Amino acid sequence: MEAIYTEIRIAMHAVWRMRWLALGIAWGLCILGWIMVMRIPASFESTARISVQVKNLISDGNDVQKSMDRVRQSLTSTEILKRVVRNVTNGERPLTSTESLALIGALRDGITITAQGDNLLEIRTRISLPDTSDHQTAFIVRSVTQQLIDIFVSENLIGNRTDTAEALSFLENELARRAKELAEVDRRRVTDAQQMMGAIPGAGTLDQRMDQAQGELANIDGQLMTAQSSLASMNGQIAATPASIPGAANGAATIDQRIGALEGQLGDATARGWTERHPDVIAIRAQLASLRAEAARGGRSAGPMVPNPVYVSLRSMQAERQGAVAALIARKAQLQGIVTLITERQLSAPQSAATQAQQDRDYSVLREQYNKLLTDREAAKLRADATTKTDGVRFRVIDQPSMPNGPAAPNRAMLLTGVMLGAIIAGAGIAFAKSQLANVYTTTQQLARASGLPVLGSISEVITPDLRAVRRKQFMYFSSAAVALPSAYALLLLVEFVKRIMVS
Repeated sequence: MEAIYTEIRIAMHAVWRMRWLALGIAWGLCILGWIMVMRIPASFESTARISVQVKNLISDGNDVQKSMDRVRQSLTSTEILKRVVRNVTNGERPLTSTESLALIGALRDGITITAQGDNLLEIRTRISLPDTSDHQTAFIVRSVTQQLIDIFVSENLIGNRTDTAEALSFLENELARRAKELAEVDRRRVTDAQQMMGAIPGAGTLDQRMDQAQGELANIDGQLMTAQSSLASMNGQIAATPASIPGAANGAATIDQRIGALEGQLGDATARGWTERHPDVIAIRAQLASLRAEAARGGRSAGPMVPNPVYVSLRSMQAERQGAVAALIARKAQLQGIVTLITERQLSAPQSAATQAQQDRDYSVLREQYNKLLTDREAAKLRADATTKTDGVRFRVIDQPSMPNGPAAPNRAMLLTGVMLGAIIAGAGIAFAKSQLANVYTTTQQLARASGLPVLGSISEVITPDLRAVRRKQFMYFSSAAVALPSAYALLLLVEFVKRIMVS
């Protein structure tokens, strides 16, 4: 600890020996630094806050927000800044052209608009005008902030209505143009269809109609095969069924009549598609076998012949199925003719088919766009009515533009203090370094370490009265110069304080 204390004393003595060098360097750096600090132009700042409330339930809140963002970004444009500067005064007179140009240049980077929450905006203006007094600069920055508020509100209200009217006019023009294009394409489609399609049934292009006809033809082929099979089965049943049977004696049915009735029932069952394993078919065949055995034993009963009702019923069903087969054959022939006609049209006019397909696609696209534009126009009309007839967006100034009480930048008191402390430290450091370069030893220990020889003793300096008087005078001069440094610092702080009072 003693060694550290000794080193500190040695360093302080070294600086003291070079005190005039340290003080001169401190004074020089302070003067240079203070001049630079005092020449920095003061920047004044004014802030204001605006509340934006969207009350219209019909208008889209996103559109309002986008409009506000657009106006907020355009506030720094040259045209808006010219409008701002045109109405700004310095508190005594309007600005000259030179002052206006300087103010526009200062405002380009001095305007900041930030969102605080969902419904609150803060407008902050900071400008620095070197050739203008602080009081006038403070008045100008407050006036600029007020102008920005007025322009922001007016541009949002008027801009929304203007944008809505322009959008509505654009949609009306687009709808009229698309309606003409749609009518022209529709007219060409009808003309080409009449020339190309002729009497070909169906809807759509030739390919679509061909697909429809071929699909229906395949369906008719299946139905025709089923009807012909059913008719063949019916013909077989009629061939196996007698046209007449013996009549009954004394009103009782003979064995042959009963056998004929059972055969008719068996024919009906076969026509319905019942197989030999069906219980009813098995029962009918058992009864037939029993009656035929009885007829073989006792012979047939003689009697008059009467029409067989089963045969009559089968003939009626045969006629019905023949009619169905004939109808299906006629429809098949018709469809084959249509397919042949479409094939001929496709082979004779392939370019016309491609043109018609293209026209159909164009019509579908135009129709879809027309419907979308029609929907957008109705929505634009609704928004326009909402904007003009209701108070959709309300602006309210929460905090009026503030009048600066002092410069926002720079902090001259802190800079002046930093310059003085830095100058003192630099002066002391240079003085200490200069003392280390000189071959002077403060203590006997330093001399012994440097020479490597033992030091037997030291002789104190003999100070005469004349030398003491001279040193006293030099100390007074040094003290006066040293005290003048913080005095100059205090004077600069006083000047800065007075300037702030004058601004406020």
